Order: sequence, then C-alpha cells, then structure tokens
Amino acid sequence: MNSIPQLTEMPDPQFVMTSEGHKIATYSWGDESDPTVILVHGFASNARDNWVLTGWVRDLQRAGYRALALDQRGHGASDKPHDPADYALRALASDVEAVLDTYLVDTALYVGYSLGARVGWEVTQDFADRIPRAVLGGVPDGVPLGRLDIPQVQAYVDEGTPVTDQVTQNYLRLVERVPGNDLRALIAIATGMRRSGLVDPDTTHVPEQPVLFATGSEDGIIEGSKALAAATPQGRFIEIPGRHHFNAPGSRDFRTLAIEFLTATSPLPVA
Repeated sequence: MNSIPQLTEMPDPQFVMTSEGHKIATYSWGDESDPTVILVHGFASNARDNWVLTGWVRDLQRAGYRALALDQRGHGASDKPHDPADYALRALASDVEAVLDTYLVDTALYVGYSLGARVGWEVTQDFADRIPRAVLGGVPDGVPLGRLDIPQVQAYVDEGTPVTDQVTQNYLRLVERVPGNDLRALIAIATGMRRSGLVDPDTTHVPEQPVLFATGSEDGIIEGSKALAAATPQGRFIEIPGRHHFNAPGSRDFRTLAIEFLTATSPLPVA
C-alpha cells in the first residue's frame, strides 16, 4: 500500500504551547528519521490550504523528506488572539523555534510563503545554525501588511460597510474562502506587524545560508523579491511563470525547483 498520503489527507493537530501560553497547531507527515522540512504558510491561509491541497506535502515525502507544518498563530486550528501585541514578527518567528524544540528537531530546511516567507527571513537569521537552507516564496510580503486597508476591514467587520480598496478586496475573498478564518484576528496580525516596525525585510541584515527566492511573474512584489535575492550572499531568484501572489503555491514548477534546491548539498556559487 502506498505510504504517501492522499492529496487532502490531514493528521489530527498536535498542539505546541508558546511561552505566552498560546496553542500552535502542528502537523507531521513522514518518518521522523528523514530530513525535516518545516512549512510556514501565508497570511489568511493555513497549513492545509497552503501545503497539503497544493501537493507540497505529497511531493516532499516522495523526495524523502519529513514534512512538519504549523498553523501560524491567528490561523487554522491555532489560537487566534485579537490583541495586536500578540503578533510581533519576533513572536511569529519564536513560534517556529518552539515547534522545532517540541519535536526535538535540531536542524530543518525551511519553506515559507508570503507571511511565512517574511517570518522565514527572520528565522534564517535568528536561528541560522538550525536552518541550513530555505525557500522563501512571495516575499517581501508588503501586500497584506503594508497595503491592507485596516480601517476598511474594521468597518466591514463592525458595520458591514463594503470594502472598496482592490487589494483589500482580494484578501477578503481569500479570508472568506479558507474555513475557520477570524477576521478580527487577521486585523490584529496586520496591525501588530506594522507596529513592530518590521513589515519590510532589512537588506542590511541578510541570511548567510543558501536561500531560494521565488515569486510569480504576475505578482506586484516581484521586483522587491529580486532585490532581496540580490542582497543575499547565497541568494537565488526564480520567477514562477504565469502566477500571481494568490495562486503561486500551487505551481508545479515552483514545487519542483524548490525541492531540487532543498536537495542540493553544496553552497551556491558567489557571483
């Protein structure tokens, strides 16, 4: 019998407790003895939507990896506090560390998309000795964090006032498509990230390990992604053809190139 799970199969969540007392839902697929890839999803998404339905978990197992995913705080089956103070970028990065510690994983390859990639920019530096190689898709994540019209979303939640900003409309459609999303928690995430002053990655402090940056050809943040790759000593950039910010995770090209990159063992040549 094939041990690779069906495309939509989800294990029961295992909860990791953060230092602040928040529960983070985690999911594991594959043999614990295999190299671990930790998967961190984007804003208004969750582990299932970003990594299971798109084939990442299946393909990673076929390539010989154990997949370890989490629902970021404010998402999925994890706790969803409504206080923006709970969503500082450092707190989101520390959740990844807590998951690795709880699962007794010393080192892991990192794959993040959108907000998960923005978190990964910090994780690859804060815990560099534990993350030898990373894939950061759809970063910088300026769309939900810098361009989301929070007052319009707040008015929509409180009074049902229609949202007129196009970017915000796109994210509302995503929010409403993913079951279990809590709009007030997502507002708190965007507000907390802005207050932290770390919405955009700092190109004066960059990861030293090999990092693959991948962004859709139709994504408005593509030039920013290219700039981050250029600023990273062992950075490489790939363009995901015909994809925008919301559908890039489902690209077979993206998955294939990312897994090839993770599998490589030698450093990237320095230009």
